[in-house]
Amino acid sequence: MPPARPRVLYVTDLAYPARGRRYCDEDVFLTSRLREHIDLALCHPRDAVALMDGFDAVVVRNSGPVLAYRDAYDAFRERAAATGTPVYNPLTGRGDMAGKQYLLDLTAAGRPVIPTVDRPEDLHLLPGTERYVVKPRLGADSIGLRVVPADEVRGLVDGEVLVQPHVDFAHEVSFYFVDHDFQYALYAPRPERRWELEPYEPGREDLDFARGFIDWNTLDHGIQRVDACRTPDGELLLVELEDLNPYLSLDALDDTDREAFVSAMTASLRRFLRDA
Repeated sequence: MPPARPRVLYVTDLAYPARGRRYCDEDVFLTSRLREHIDLALCHPRDAVALMDGFDAVVVRNSGPVLAYRDAYDAFRERAAATGTPVYNPLTGRGDMAGKQYLLDLTAAGRPVIPTVDRPEDLHLLPGTERYVVKPRLGADSIGLRVVPADEVRGLVDGEVLVQPHVDFAHEVSFYFVDHDFQYALYAPRPERRWELEPYEPGREDLDFARGFIDWNTLDHGIQRVDACRTPDGELLLVELEDLNPYLSLDALDDTDREAFVSAMTASLRRFLRDA
């Protein structure tokens, strides 16, 4: 008899109304290709705990901001830890998977990140500016993000938010990795249209910048997206390290690059299942 194929529960919210993106299209495409190699079923993140025991592993993909189902997500993490169920991406990420603390840690370490503080007494450590960005510690997808004038920011720092200077940037660029291998980069040449993305050919310094954060995160398996902004003087600064459920914008790729990504993800998932 042929060996049994792995059984994988693929967690996604096909109905999540993402601005400028169609989560459902991306996951329908990916699962159609992954089915060539594994047996899988799709479920909403709120159903993962009830269903996960019947599978060899769980893949978390476009499941939407955790804020919308925090109780279910916490229960899922607890259940996975208790049963030893392999989760892809592994739940040990230090980026957005664990909240926004990493922005504070990277700022303190002097890494190339938009400077971030969370205490009123640290506001003087930020570059002087007329406007500041205030966002929740557990925010995602720009939920709760505000841009406020300098004279209002101190009254908003209550321990539940992060504060950054408002950065005028030339464009945003995202670098996509599978395991520790770079796959492709996309950028938004028009800052006001974040999700109108075009292929970007990164130079060596760009890739060194992105790889530095991938190495810092120490995830051996999984898909990560490094989001950065390029300042007018050409410097890249980290905006976000997405290591839980990064949207991949596969529709912005040509057929060759899209197929290369599918191959890389399939090989990564096979390695992950073998190691698990």
